[in-house]
Amino acid sequence: MAEWIYFLHVPREDFAATMTTDEVRVWQIHSERLKRLLDEGSLLLAGPTLGRINTGVVVFEAPDEAAARRIMEEDPTITSGYATGELRGFRAAFLRGRDA
Repeated sequence: MAEWIYFLHVPREDFAATMTTDEVRVWQIHSERLKRLLDEGSLLLAGPTLGRINTGVVVFEAPDEAAARRIMEEDPTITSGYATGELRGFRAAFLRGRDA
């Protein structure tokens, strides 16, 4: 299984501190989806960068680029238009508890 990373680029600085009610709702759905992916075993890690620029980072496994792109494009933050996604191949070369 290949590893992938996608970045969620939000529409403004200080996004986390200035979210509208609807943005909060969509990000909650996004969080629930990530929890499901974690429970299913495909999500490796996810979270936001801190500070004024709140880029989201999602590292996951998918069999190929088409499947990885589908996972990213189905993210509620992207389908709602509250974020744009940037997909890249990824290799977790050093991970605590796992040989490289």
